[in-house]
Amino acid sequence: MCGRIAFYQIEDLKKRFKTVNSLSFNPSYNVSPGVLFPVITKNSPNKGELMKWGLVPSWSKDPKTGYKIINAREEDIENKPAFRKPIQSQRCIVPANGFFEWKRLKLENKEEKIPFYIKLKNEPIVGLAGIYDIWKDAEGKEIKSFAIITTKANEMMQEIHERMPVILKVDDEEKWLDKETDFSEILKLLTPYESEEMESYPVSLLVNNPQNNNKEIIKVFTNP
Repeated sequence: MCGRIAFYQIEDLKKRFKTVNSLSFNPSYNVSPGVLFPVITKNSPNKGELMKWGLVPSWSKDPKTGYKIINAREEDIENKPAFRKPIQSQRCIVPANGFFEWKRLKLENKEEKIPFYIKLKNEPIVGLAGIYDIWKDAEGKEIKSFAIITTKANEMMQEIHERMPVILKVDDEEKWLDKETDFSEILKLLTPYESEEMESYPVSLLVNNPQNNNKEIIKVFTNP
């Protein structure tokens, strides 16, 4: 799964994704589910929107239940009711500098979960494949929310976790957002990113607490 990301180069969002608008969002080294977060949608042209992380299907009776859907497995993307419509016409890009995953290790005869920070070697900002939906209450008030699509881990990620978020190549981002893209082409994008273009390192347990949010979160932890 992908349950924690970092996005602190907010000032580069508009230029990187060619959006027509700017958003008010504070840099975060420790973004957790449930928060409002900027995503990119195709609205002729690209547009940045603040949405809640945790997909609430439009047909959900209670929006609180939807917030549990923080990820959408690519294996389920065509079959699960919560994903069928969004993957067809409500795709978005989730910007990030990197993401976190926890590796199970046995330390001193006790199993521990050690956090790792994962990013691309040569791209400071990545676009994660996402889907979104719009839920409305009886009075028409909207809640826009999203989920990050995950796939099986590549060779590098397998050392840490069995899954990873779908990272879009820069040249594929417009194709992903465009509603006119043939669906078969969309499905081809839901694959693991190349291992050789990624890197990872252990970080402090500070990341376990969402209240901790500073540069220390993404620094190399030399004594896990």
